[in-house]
Amino acid sequence: MVSAPGPLDPGLFEETVAAVALFAGPEHRLVHQNAASCRMLGARPLGLPARDAFPEPDADEFLSVLDDVIATGRPRRLPDSREPDPGASEQARYFVYSCTPVALPDGPGVMVVALDTTAETLALERFEALVSAVSQMVWVLHADGSAEEIVPGWEELTGAPWHGWMDERWDAYIHPRDLEGLRRGWLSAAQDPPGVFEHTFRLRTADGSYRHVFTRCVPILRKGRAEEWVAAAADVEDSWVAALRERLLAQVAEVSGGSLDDAFDALVRVIVPDLADSCVVLLLSPEEWPLPDHATVTARRVASATRPGLPARPALKGQSVTVGGAVREVLESRAPRTFRLPAGGRVPPGLVPAVTERWLAAANATSLTLVPLAVDDIVIGYAAASTNGDTPVPGPAEVELLRRVFHLAQRPIRRALDLQQARRTALRLQRAHLTDPPAVPGASLAACYQPASSADEIGGDWYDAIVHADDSLVLDIGDVAGHDLTAATTMGQLRSMLRGLVWHKGPGCTPAALLSMLEDAAEGLDIASFTTAVHTHLRRRPDGTWAMAWSNAGHPPPLLVPARGRPLFLTGTGEDPPLCVAAGVPRTTHTRVLAPGDTLLHYTDGLIETPGASLDDGQRRLLRAVAHHRDEPLPELLRRLRELSDDRDDTAMIAFRAHVN
Repeated sequence: MVSAPGPLDPGLFEETVAAVALFAGPEHRLVHQNAASCRMLGARPLGLPARDAFPEPDADEFLSVLDDVIATGRPRRLPDSREPDPGASEQARYFVYSCTPVALPDGPGVMVVALDTTAETLALERFEALVSAVSQMVWVLHADGSAEEIVPGWEELTGAPWHGWMDERWDAYIHPRDLEGLRRGWLSAAQDPPGVFEHTFRLRTADGSYRHVFTRCVPILRKGRAEEWVAAAADVEDSWVAALRERLLAQVAEVSGGSLDDAFDALVRVIVPDLADSCVVLLLSPEEWPLPDHATVTARRVASATRPGLPARPALKGQSVTVGGAVREVLESRAPRTFRLPAGGRVPPGLVPAVTERWLAAANATSLTLVPLAVDDIVIGYAAASTNGDTPVPGPAEVELLRRVFHLAQRPIRRALDLQQARRTALRLQRAHLTDPPAVPGASLAACYQPASSADEIGGDWYDAIVHADDSLVLDIGDVAGHDLTAATTMGQLRSMLRGLVWHKGPGCTPAALLSMLEDAAEGLDIASFTTAVHTHLRRRPDGTWAMAWSNAGHPPPLLVPARGRPLFLTGTGEDPPLCVAAGVPRTTHTRVLAPGDTLLHYTDGLIETPGASLDDGQRRLLRAVAHHRDEPLPELLRRLRELSDDRDDTAMIAFRAHVN
């Protein structure tokens, strides 16, 4: 038989660190106070009722707790604080009280154990102040998935009450495009050993729009295991937009020396996937806006981008749309407009090219936002950005951000427009030099010039053909080093000088002598530039053959396509250096006889040079192509050969074919 425990001996608590006080009877008379309690609360007279022993005005809650413990027989715990007396220099003190029912020699009583938590409370207050200064929200995540807010902010940002579990209910507030990356990053950080988790994602706010939030979660390790995580989150939308702006300007600046198409290609790669699932830029033709209502306006697709996971975007070639009323309204108002699309992504007609309409349907588009593009207050086109699948349709805030991004691109696009205009002017100047070949008795001529696709590739390629009074023929092909306006200008000067020398010296001057005179003149007039050229004389003989004489200054060799036999390059007995690199070096004249039906082709290196392939490979491709199309009329032959070029460099060609008697 086990005897019941006797009354509690107050002497047990005399040496304890915690403050202990014992109260007995219905008046809660103070019957014991250990040394720690005297130090913490001040020594109180023993035997007095608690109300008299603790006369402080703020002791009412403590006295009511003593009553409750006696009445219910259940322990209670409560925090408390004590402010210093007026004029006192010490700081406020913080305590935690534990009140437990006990049996005392004088009958039922209450044991009060008090702990001074001032240091811990002040540390927590400082921590909360710190994180509040740098974060919008702070919470603690426990190992069981429960979470508690330390610095509230969730409801203010999202409009939804805080819920204390990190479960699937959170997913509804995360942007669908960011959810997978957020989960993947968290799982990686939670591996053993755990690491710090940092991530930026979009969070749905109270008005339904999304804002970028940065979160940092730090594990609290106990014996090497993460038993809790402290997470801080802050709204970083403004800084994210600023970073986006810098990225946009940097990427567009990288191609600011390129074409307008290149500038818009850089722009859509900034838009996707951060601001849209896909984006296409369409430029107006005519390029003047506004136009009369009856005028037909088309828009040409010049750049596009799509986020990963969507169907491959269609090629850009051959895509245009006749601008309809809805697009006209967007362009005239200068304001974006969002079209919500029904299931299947069916797009209203007249917004985008038909091939883009089909792509939007295949990619399950849910909306299409049109944003006008203006430079220097002139509308030049518009962008069409889509949301697809489960991506939310953009709200006013997202649409405004799209508009701001395109507005930021005005200056680099302006530079691209200026360069495009300069390029057009240079090309008109260059084409003015490259006149149509003259009629030649007993032979056919054809020529073509193809500029490079890149805006800065305004090259120095040229061709020329001159018929002397005796019906002899001069053919020239040349290439000034460089791919800019300087090269094009130098080309015009050298071509004009060579034409003058040819006409003045007449058919009796050898090709080698003429190239030497051109080199001397270029050096003397200070327009010398690294230039390759082939200068050729052709004279018809009584038997229908043609006597050919040529000199090659470092240029790709002429190509002969015999009426019968295999095509071959005319390399002569050696190769002279380009013009203006070794002045005074004697030049060589080579000769050959061309039979009726033979074809002679002069060309520049843009036809045979391709990055990643050798010059020999390019020459072999050219030989195969001329052999396959040798019977084509000269204009058609040149059109076929032009397909060999990748358009990275400009290309000039001139072809001669001797008639068959």
